[in-house]
Amino acid sequence: MSATNPPDPNQILASLLSVAKKAGNVILTATGSSKGSLGTKKNSADLVTETDKAVEKLISSVLLDEYPGFSFMGEETYQPGTPLGPEPTFIVDPIDGTTNFVHGYPYVSVSLGYAVDRVPTVGVVFNPFTGVCYSAVKGQGAFKETWNFAGEDEGWKARTEKERLPVGGAKPLAGLDGALVAVEWGSDRSGSNWQTKVDTWNRLGRSKDEGGAMIHSARCLGSAALNLCAVAEGSIDIYWEGGCWAWDVCAGWTVLREAGGIIVDGNPPAGGKEGWEIPITHRKYLAVRGAEQGEQRTKEVVKEFWQTIEGTMEYEH
Repeated sequence: MSATNPPDPNQILASLLSVAKKAGNVILTATGSSKGSLGTKKNSADLVTETDKAVEKLISSVLLDEYPGFSFMGEETYQPGTPLGPEPTFIVDPIDGTTNFVHGYPYVSVSLGYAVDRVPTVGVVFNPFTGVCYSAVKGQGAFKETWNFAGEDEGWKARTEKERLPVGGAKPLAGLDGALVAVEWGSDRSGSNWQTKVDTWNRLGRSKDEGGAMIHSARCLGSAALNLCAVAEGSIDIYWEGGCWAWDVCAGWTVLREAGGIIVDGNPPAGGKEGWEIPITHRKYLAVRGAEQGEQRTKEVVKEFWQTIEGTMEYEH
């Protein structure tokens, strides 16, 4: 299939679901020393294992063999400064949540995104440790299902029927004082970006009597893709992030949008910019789930969150 004649997105979805299972096998069986040697990229909080590299090689080989001429952007093979073009592109994080993977914490996913004209179009996010898989095609809704791993010979078997997101339908969306918010430390632990995160987290949690938003609570779970899917399903209300990359968000972005949620600028608007439309390479993101009251209510919560942000996050695209 040539890049100039892209296939039906449902064909892409089927391919991504298939390769997610193959990648899940590798991740699930890579325990202890079989994870391979542990290394770092930018600093001691930015981890990579041989399993990350092996899974990405598997994914890219399978997809580019099936779709020659398409582009591929993967975390482990990305060359800094390489722009995302308009051509059909697979945007992949082989293990989103590598730190969790290393520590044996099962909040880990394969994040498989597909974009056309730089727009997230198909997404699959699969956690092989729980068997939960989220999937979406632009314009067709978002879904959640659970698979069981029956072994190398039998592979993954469906355990549950596909369920449309959000789970149970859209629920009422309260203000920040009724919200469960996902935040992440990230690997940048110094400078103005870190200070913006720390000051904002402080204001989100602080008592209203002391000028805070007093959210219900915060969660720091370690996988951008799964955080976005949790917002899509409705188990988390808001996810705020700075510093992640297109491969962290492309697949989950599609799932969230198809579930009725929105993803906007992680910084409050400035200089007359509205902040509602951002590219997937933006690196500063704010995701809010769909509301029973409709999109206008979701946007009101976005504006409320923007008002709590202390400072500005600056990350190069």
